[in-house]
Amino acid sequence: MVAFIKLFVSSLLLASSAYAGPVRSVESALVFPPVINKGLLCKIPILRAILCPRDSTQTVSVSTPLGSATGVMDTTTAARYSVKYGSASRWKSSSVVTTWALPNGNTDPSSTPLGCPQSDADASSYSEDCLSMILYVPTSALTTKNLPVMMWIHGGSFVAGSATNQGLDGSQLAAATNSIVAVVQYRLGALGFMAPSGATNLAVGDVITSLKFLQKIVPSFGGSASKITLAGQSSGANMIRALLAVPSASSLFTQAIIQSDPMDYGFLSTTTQSEMQSYFNGLLPCAASNTTCLNALSLDTILDAQGNLMDDASSIGDGSAGIAEPIRPVRDGSLITSPLDSTAAFPSQSKNILISTVLNEAAFTIYGNFQDPVPEDEFDLVLSGTFDETQTNDIIDSQKYAVPAGVAQSTVDARTQLETLGTDYIWKCSSWTFARNWVSAGGKAFVGLYNVGASYPGNSDVSFCTEPGVVCHQDDIEIVFGTVPSPTSAQSALIKEMQARYKAFLNNGNPNVSGYETWTAAGTSDVHAKNLGATGEAEVGNCDPSYWGEAVQYDYQVFGI
Repeated sequence: MVAFIKLFVSSLLLASSAYAGPVRSVESALVFPPVINKGLLCKIPILRAILCPRDSTQTVSVSTPLGSATGVMDTTTAARYSVKYGSASRWKSSSVVTTWALPNGNTDPSSTPLGCPQSDADASSYSEDCLSMILYVPTSALTTKNLPVMMWIHGGSFVAGSATNQGLDGSQLAAATNSIVAVVQYRLGALGFMAPSGATNLAVGDVITSLKFLQKIVPSFGGSASKITLAGQSSGANMIRALLAVPSASSLFTQAIIQSDPMDYGFLSTTTQSEMQSYFNGLLPCAASNTTCLNALSLDTILDAQGNLMDDASSIGDGSAGIAEPIRPVRDGSLITSPLDSTAAFPSQSKNILISTVLNEAAFTIYGNFQDPVPEDEFDLVLSGTFDETQTNDIIDSQKYAVPAGVAQSTVDARTQLETLGTDYIWKCSSWTFARNWVSAGGKAFVGLYNVGASYPGNSDVSFCTEPGVVCHQDDIEIVFGTVPSPTSAQSALIKEMQARYKAFLNNGNPNVSGYETWTAAGTSDVHAKNLGATGEAEVGNCDPSYWGEAVQYDYQVFGI
């Protein structure tokens, strides 16, 4: 095998010499030696680890308004800078830092930031001093200015995740899209959303702080402060939707990419947030006004109280917090001023957005919770445990998710229907409804459906998510970032396509690019959802405007939030 690789490398080195371009500067000569186009070879998975290991010893420096920024060459085509963007006392609003500094008091520029405090993680992996980001800057920035910027907001149900999550190395994405990629962290869980004083949306404020930081420093790296695109997945996408409802943040970014946002949930109401807050405060051994006591609480005490709150959230008040993402942004009327859902008219919009979901969003949940086949005669019972009586009856009476005629019910595994229904209700159809509302308000939207994915770490715990043709929640992440460990030909093709489309969108708000099928913008009735990894448009199915959101209401409609 080694001999084969050496022979393969030798032949490619010879072949690649025809593609070697001129060296444009001393700096680029260090990265792109003449004759052999190493950057081209680094795109080949089998060679990447051999020819292109990360060089954490080669440092690079940039002068910024906040001081000298020192980073390292992450690959041959991008540099990586870890930086602290904001400061905040416990349960207080954050502010932009005034000097450039490595996260967590580090002195090694190759180090990465600790995450924000979260349950089910080793305490050594997180710190309250966590308002940091990682910048990935393509080497093209040495000679090209006004590059677009993409700021990625990680998912994790607002209680987990960090800028160093698996697959979020932005070096390949930065190089492929010729853009600066920033992966940002924000306060999670109770520390970001449950200030005992009643202050809301501190985590949303953190992301606004990170945008203000980017506005200050990206021109120093060759980026454009007027071409910043927000992008994120799951709760990260939910955070973006919240920012779209913050008028004061509108000037800080130009457009948005929303991947797998569980839009069915809606923002929390102030009533529900207040009830959640009272419950949480009752779990703490301090009065809400005793700042000294609150600041002295251990993180374990806070995280334990957070866990109890999450366990009981669905039974607090009207139950609209739910069980999947009970701690989330609040429509407080001051920062977040619109529900951005079908309970009220959308404010006038001018930004372009790109919205996508994956083929089997609900599969991990359904097949993870029901590890054995579910008899068809229990389908209605499962529905009644999920929906209220009206919704349950509406779904059953419509026969939209019934067993096809002629199929014996005794042979049916109801998990198939439940997975389709869950995907439609929480992610797909609610996202399509959002797109139609966005367009009706004057904005432009492009809608997509991933038919090809890359199994995200942890998804293999549910065997269904590893079956051919199944694309589970999070399986789009490594496609976008180009970090699939050993991509298949289908995955490689989709990575190339999506990065080309993202490059176009980052530059001009339109994902259409020469050589690929036209991606039609959504309309007010037909969203023209593009199949990603397949041809044509996705079938409308039960995402018809007359069904979800009309005949059967979303949770945010049921609860009036």
